[in-house]
Amino acid sequence: MKRLLMALVLVAPFASASAQEAGSKDPFTQGDATAGATKAAACVACHGPGGNSAMPDWPKLAGQGSNYIAHQLKAFKSGERKDPVMTAQAAPLSDADIADISAYFSQQKSTPAAGSKDAVAVAEPLFRAGDAARGIPACASCHGPKGAGNPAAGYPRIGSQHAKYTAKQLTAYRAGERKVGPTGQMMAAVASKLTDDEIQALASYITGVQ
Repeated sequence: MKRLLMALVLVAPFASASAQEAGSKDPFTQGDATAGATKAAACVACHGPGGNSAMPDWPKLAGQGSNYIAHQLKAFKSGERKDPVMTAQAAPLSDADIADISAYFSQQKSTPAAGSKDAVAVAEPLFRAGDAARGIPACASCHGPKGAGNPAAGYPRIGSQHAKYTAKQLTAYRAGERKVGPTGQMMAAVASKLTDDEIQALASYITGVQ
């Protein structure tokens, strides 16, 4: 019996790995990344090859959680989240298209970036520890110490994101212009307590977190 248990323990990791290799479905959206690569062809114009946008106005999607991408695409499609370009792009997508595209981008590797050293003094304490006196939680508590996010919970990857895009979104949250889903409500509450300087510093600092 002991030998049998030992054999099972030794074999289990390899069996699990084989099962993961055999399965092509994304664990969160059940999308097919291979199919998503073809369907995401139109996304490249703004979001870049593999989701690594070279333009600071458009977010990097590479390595972003599939749960998060899918939720945002559905929000654009329904009109819950407003953007003329993305609303038009999301409108014709089926649920299967959204799942496949989300799976594809989630499996791509985000290109590294560097933030401004001048931002560290203001941004790092907020990112790592927050500000309890003002009721601001640490960014890392939801987005992780390296900004990788929490795919299962739907908290997005923010590390290596363009500073201009991050600052724009934080400003939109603060103004109450973006409140999509439970994470949107949470971010609106957090951003409402940030100053302009803190938003700019965090956006720059987050770019270099990876």
